[in-house]
Amino acid sequence: MRYPAIEARGAVVAITGGARGIGRATAAEFAARGATVCVGDLDPASGVPSFPLDVTNRESFDAFTAAVTERFGRIDVLVNNAGVMPLGDFLEEPDGVGRTTLDVNVQGLVHGLRSVLPGMIARGRGHVVNVASMAGKIPLPGMAVYNASKFAAVGLTAAVRREYAATGVSVSAVLPSAVRTELASGVRLGGALPTVDPEDVARAIAGTLRSRRAETAVPRWLGGWDLLAALTPEPVMAWARGLIGDDRALRELDPEARAAYVRRVSAQVRRG
Repeated sequence: MRYPAIEARGAVVAITGGARGIGRATAAEFAARGATVCVGDLDPASGVPSFPLDVTNRESFDAFTAAVTERFGRIDVLVNNAGVMPLGDFLEEPDGVGRTTLDVNVQGLVHGLRSVLPGMIARGRGHVVNVASMAGKIPLPGMAVYNASKFAAVGLTAAVRREYAATGVSVSAVLPSAVRTELASGVRLGGALPTVDPEDVARAIAGTLRSRRAETAVPRWLGGWDLLAALTPEPVMAWARGLIGDDRALRELDPEARAAYVRRVSAQVRRG
């Protein structure tokens, strides 16, 4: 299926989790390209219209969609960006943390798609970007439930994209490697995955308006991971990943540096 490009200038772009990190960088990127940008987040965002949003709650997402549509007439692009990334031993992770990870990273995407797709389909035009992760392709020790949520995000994106391919509405996944944001605080970056900045991811997200690609890895060369994993015997892959330290989320986590982020996730768990 080939989709016509969507011009960022003049487009109404809604971004979840836009108060910080990748979401904030994406809001700035689209604003610089002439788009009308709206942000939904549990915390208020600065510089663009901001609305309260809990992506784990369908009613909250519908209220966000309605508020943006009432103010600007439509949503041309939804960036499903909100996410959480708890780290640590799988058996020691509290059940509530695992549930919150799946609720935000998977159910949040489901709510967003179900909230905006009807309007886009009715207009015969629209684009949704689900911000997944290369962790949706590469399993990493210390990130088991997060891995599961991002594998689910990749599969959800592909299936919904195929289901509505004939409507003129596209659904794309952007898969960043390790990103220099609060989510990665307390982890020594580099090694198992190359490290990128939020602005790199933001440019990739904005670039999907023209390409309408099914998947975009950041950096792009990681897009060949599927083929590499399929061709490489598991013992060889395990040896190579051990050399580059793919278990640093278990071995080298700095609790003090990560404390502020853990408190935010804990507050979200209690809220849920």
